[in-house]
Amino acid sequence: MSFADLYDSGFRQRNEDHFAAIVRVAMDDGVISNKEKAFLDRLARNLSISAEDYEIILKDYMSHPINPPTTYDRRLERLYDLTRMVHIDHEFEEEEPLLERLAIGLGFNTKNASYVVHKALTLVEENADLDTFQEEIKNMNR
Repeated sequence: MSFADLYDSGFRQRNEDHFAAIVRVAMDDGVISNKEKAFLDRLARNLSISAEDYEIILKDYMSHPINPPTTYDRRLERLYDLTRMVHIDHEFEEEEPLLERLAIGLGFNTKNASYVVHKALTLVEENADLDTFQEEIKNMNR
């Protein structure tokens, strides 16, 4: 039994959907750069995405829904991953609206999604780690 077999199909599907959402950000400009590809490769390994599923998702990423995580910390983790993907591309103005839509899809409030995304981009630009990112986003809502 492989490590991936320890998780139920729902867990794997959520990881694939999350990965597809990040591919959607990378493909927003129609091209995956070398930096984006390296990030996607690392993320696929971390999410236990097989090479076969990786290729399928790259070809058909729009067919995967954006499944919002059930906890706020998980939403922040996914937002962190997505924001890092946008940061790699350095096309903040062009990709910020897409990131806002993905943030809403992840379960962030439509009224403050723009503010959350702007703060997320600022934190990633400052090389914040995940713990700092989560703490700072949580503190802005207090």
